[in-house]
Amino acid sequence: QVQLVESGGGLVQAGGSLRLSCVVSGRTLSYVRVGWFRQAPGKEREFVAAIINWSIGMTSYADHVKGRFTISRDNAKNTLYLQMNSLKPEDTAVYYCAANWRLGSGWDSPDKYDYWGQGTQVTVSS
Repeated sequence: QVQLVESGGGLVQAGGSLRLSCVVSGRTLSYVRVGWFRQAPGKEREFVAAIINWSIGMTSYADHVKGRFTISRDNAKNTLYLQMNSLKPEDTAVYYCAANWRLGSGWDSPDKYDYWGQGTQVTVSS
């Protein structure tokens, strides 16, 4: 059974940093596609970043986080990370990690992912 467990959220002042973690278990990660999404109150879930191919580490970022956020993975720990720097109040949201093993699918839309973590709250104060 596939499980994704996130951690690392919290309260931080604007300009600060946080690192989110997501442990993926239950299936080999050789061909997985993993991503981070976020959802603010009253808004739709939106794409943040993705590792398009776990084996080679190809990444993609939403324009609104480029240069501030970095997605990475640790093969030995089966863990996905999201390093968030220069945080802004508008980054406040529940952050979710997601995974899919479907070949040929996209990566920047929630409907492209089959497995989700429980979410972790990130709050950035001004």
